[in-house]
Amino acid sequence: MKSKLKKIISKSIGVNPNDFSVEVPVNKNFGDYSTNIAMVLKKNPNEIVEKIKSNLFKKIEVKNGFINFFLEDKVFLDEIKKIDKNFGKNSELKNKKIIIDYTDPNPFKEFHIGHLMSNSIGESISRIFEFQGAKVKRVCYQGDVGIHVAKAIWGKLHDKNLQWGQAYVFGAKMYEDDENAKREIIELNKKIYNRSDKEVNKLYDQGKKESLKHFDEIYKKLDTHFDYFIFESETGPLGKKIIEKGLKKGIFEKGDNNTIIFKGEKYGLHTRVFVNSDGLPTYEAKDLALAEIKYKKYKYDKSIVITASEQNDYFKVMLCAMSQINKKLADKTEHIGHGMLRLPEGKMSSRTGKVITGESLINQVENLVKQKIKDRDLTEKEKIEISQKVAVGALRYSVLKQKIGSDIIYDFDKSISFEGDSGPYLQYSYTRARSILKKAKEQGIKPSFKNLPNTISQLEKTMIYFPDIILQASKKYEPHYILLYLTELAGEFNSYYAKNKIIDKDEKFSPYKIALTSVFVQIMKNGMWLLGIQTLEKM
Repeated sequence: MKSKLKKIISKSIGVNPNDFSVEVPVNKNFGDYSTNIAMVLKKNPNEIVEKIKSNLFKKIEVKNGFINFFLEDKVFLDEIKKIDKNFGKNSELKNKKIIIDYTDPNPFKEFHIGHLMSNSIGESISRIFEFQGAKVKRVCYQGDVGIHVAKAIWGKLHDKNLQWGQAYVFGAKMYEDDENAKREIIELNKKIYNRSDKEVNKLYDQGKKESLKHFDEIYKKLDTHFDYFIFESETGPLGKKIIEKGLKKGIFEKGDNNTIIFKGEKYGLHTRVFVNSDGLPTYEAKDLALAEIKYKKYKYDKSIVITASEQNDYFKVMLCAMSQINKKLADKTEHIGHGMLRLPEGKMSSRTGKVITGESLINQVENLVKQKIKDRDLTEKEKIEISQKVAVGALRYSVLKQKIGSDIIYDFDKSISFEGDSGPYLQYSYTRARSILKKAKEQGIKPSFKNLPNTISQLEKTMIYFPDIILQASKKYEPHYILLYLTELAGEFNSYYAKNKIIDKDEKFSPYKIALTSVFVQIMKNGMWLLGIQTLEKM
């Protein structure tokens, strides 16, 4: 609808539609849509209004320099009649090849809360792009070599009864506190890298297999799949070759203790080490190789990497170095940094062991939901399914409800509330509407737009905003626009439900109300899928 209004305005005034904006006002008293064209052109808005002609408008008003449009009810009703299962889809990214790298847990360490954040954001952005016709491939890049692995295996060698996450914490602590342990871990890291010790190799292979199996169980619960799993053991050798080649070209320089560095200061950034004093490639070198491996697997038009915002400066240097080596891939690559999810206790670290893992957080929320629904008339199987899907929905909503770069304080009670600002509220609103449709069918009342009401509510108006919201979320890489929209839409539907008797055989508008409920269900289904929040038939 925004693009349709832009065309009408630009044609009437004779200006480029890209030169002004059309938005939905927050205050509904300021119209259904509003434009800033008068301020952009620095002209009297009343003179512009005189030139805008269309039968779409009930009235046009000027307020504080903005031109506000009130659309005819028929415009909304005509749009609503067209809504089907593809509502919101567009071809903005048709056939664009996009590869998205997210979640990225490290074997031998716990799946932590940051991985939940990355997964929620990456999965939602992937789905938003797919909804617009893009051919999306999902990548999970995992650190199966490096000092963290050596710390975990050192811990396991000293206490075989430790779980891998515990072994890592033990090894990490000893690495910091004991010089002998630190030397042993550094030597062990070389053995792992060179696969020169049979006992270590056996322990390594076992740990990696167990870790990946465990992660896969979590992905199933999160309703996430990956097209490619890429490991640091693959990127390391190629990364070192890239750096050595770049050293000859003068892109990299020799640093202290036989390191190879990239002088970021030349580009207003900071210097980073790409090969360490032991001759091993660092994360930076491996990330350069990762870009090439991804491109070899999938000739992408765009590559998106999602990590914590703590790595923002790191990625600036890494992408700058990449631009000197392979400008084509650097130009195609974009980094998105997300904030931290914190509990009231503060930031969590897997190094110190003061951590609530991503999995344990899911389990805690599941248990809270189970308590909430324990007295409901549901089978045990239904309670398990509901508690799992509601828990994941609660967490996804909490992560996605604000801008990606913002930190989040997780509120357990608010996140599982069935009222207001939460994932369960969206799920409950959908389930309630599905229940209404089921009852209507049982009573033989079919949805129909044959008899239309004289006036419409805000619900009908809000419904048609969905396609514009998706475009906005996609362009800004911000799923929270969809989340806020769905929360508003659910509120409008629940308000409509409270004011109207929807199922009434003797009321001529009942088929219309049921048709409207069916449209609400479809929009919620599409929108929740985009957020990675699963729908439920019972709650």
